[in-house]
Amino acid sequence: MTYVRLIDCRTRRFDEMNRIMEAWVEQTRGRRTATHSVIGKDRADDSHFIEIVEFPSYEEAMRTAHLPESQKIFREMVALCDGTPTFTELDVIRDEQLYAANARRFFETLTSAGELPPLNDLLTEDCHSHDPVNAQDTIGLDALRREYDVWRGAFDAEFTLDDVIAQGDRVCVLWTWNARHRGEFLGITPTGRDVTMSGMTLLRFSEDGKIAETWWQHDQLGLMEQLGALDALET
Repeated sequence: MTYVRLIDCRTRRFDEMNRIMEAWVEQTRGRRTATHSVIGKDRADDSHFIEIVEFPSYEEAMRTAHLPESQKIFREMVALCDGTPTFTELDVIRDEQLYAANARRFFETLTSAGELPPLNDLLTEDCHSHDPVNAQDTIGLDALRREYDVWRGAFDAEFTLDDVIAQGDRVCVLWTWNARHRGEFLGITPTGRDVTMSGMTLLRFSEDGKIAETWWQHDQLGLMEQLGALDALET
């Protein structure tokens, strides 16, 4: 679960504090695991600052906090503050921006070069996929990877995400898929043809930012026509 720390402090020596923080960033490069950091200044009090730091998990935040450089910067920050900074520790239980970013990464990964990654950082173990072209829903990470590998083995492809809409724990993606048919697909031998298909996917996310359920809508009939699979039916 994503974790956020709020650091609330008052200082009239922010420029000095900022230099200390920049030095800490450089000194801990490759070892700290903060994924995002924002510092805001109170519009009503120019000595009041709040830093928002995001980590992949509470455990990673604690590991970063116990680095020798982190211990040192804390002592130096306190010396520059008007009083001791206060800390608020937050587990993120909803983040629509995170969900949308992970949705984009999911589509990028599906058509990435090389072997398909494990996907356990993007999908839950019991992820449930609904696709009207399949006789049954696909359930479970291993089953989904096998399904994705069928498409990856048959096509060199890429997704263009035409629109990404996030609301609550759901993200809707409108996409265009462009590909070259290079391997067997549903009994159709490789044609070498360039094909395209449009579609929409609705994704439901779990609290830890992973995809828990998907609903697919796409023009597979149009794809089969482009591959010549319907030619015999038209004669």
